[in-house]
Amino acid sequence: MPNPPLPVRNGVGPTRLRIPANTPGTIIEHLRTRFPHLPDDALTQRLTDGEIVGNNGTLITATTPATEHEFIWYYRSVPDEARIPFDLTVLAADEHLVVADKPHFLPTTPGGQFVQETALVRLRNQLNMPDLVPLHRLDRATAGVLLFSPNPETRGAYQQLFEPRQVTRQYRAVVHIPSDAKLYLERFPLTFRNRIIKTKGVITAEVAAYDTAHSGRIEAPRVGKRRRSHDPTTGPNAITDIQLLAHRLTDDGGALAHIALSPQTGRTHQLRIHLAALGHGILHDRFYPELLDHAPDDYATPLQLLANGLAFTDPLTGQHREFTSQRTLAFAP
Repeated sequence: MPNPPLPVRNGVGPTRLRIPANTPGTIIEHLRTRFPHLPDDALTQRLTDGEIVGNNGTLITATTPATEHEFIWYYRSVPDEARIPFDLTVLAADEHLVVADKPHFLPTTPGGQFVQETALVRLRNQLNMPDLVPLHRLDRATAGVLLFSPNPETRGAYQQLFEPRQVTRQYRAVVHIPSDAKLYLERFPLTFRNRIIKTKGVITAEVAAYDTAHSGRIEAPRVGKRRRSHDPTTGPNAITDIQLLAHRLTDDGGALAHIALSPQTGRTHQLRIHLAALGHGILHDRFYPELLDHAPDDYATPLQLLANGLAFTDPLTGQHREFTSQRTLAFAP
């Protein structure tokens, strides 16, 4: 992607939007059709303020034809964005790396109804680092350790740690085990593997079946600049090691269990899917095993999943680095 022609403003970088070929009328007419929820006066004000530009920085006007630019850039904003009432903690910061401890409910990056209330924008403003970008992401519902890069010159060295699985991650979760808790608890420790497929635009991921003969196979990580194969793969693509840390029996004959999770892979919603598939979904999970109707955030019942820590060999110094969350899970026995 080319460098944005607009600078970061109030911690928010500009968004790039593609204008489909042969779009009739003007760009502003296309925007009104594309974003009908935006008031006309808001779009007009953005044009007046020079906040919508073409790929080369050319100002878009009310009469600019839609065919004149393949891409435009603009700033996203959310009117009356409510503050998420939890603080973001900085665990470490230097010229090459920023390590943050994200609370539940705070998104990693802007999207949807969240712009200022995201880990990225808060940190850019707090640390005065407009070039800051996340090196990986956590779900909005998940709390814990997040790595950011403030330096474009060294960013690639850290990004390359994630693709070949050179970052070791540790998670914690609280699960509700149904009746026959003793039978469930005796299964740990265990390794769970399956095949997870995530379709763009669908909230939840799904589990795909595979032949027993392929159960021991798993896709190898990409190394260096070797391109991924587009040939279809078979067998599991998601593996998690699971250990029992502590448990407390409940009145229904089940138990609350504090679980340690060590993912060997990084599929979307992997930990949530694996624990739900075992018969004990993460406490307060609204996605798995059943997708519940959308509801306002209940700050008293956060998803009991925490990115507890991660470790890696620093690509610049060769030193071992390890970071641990200062947060705990409120419902852990």
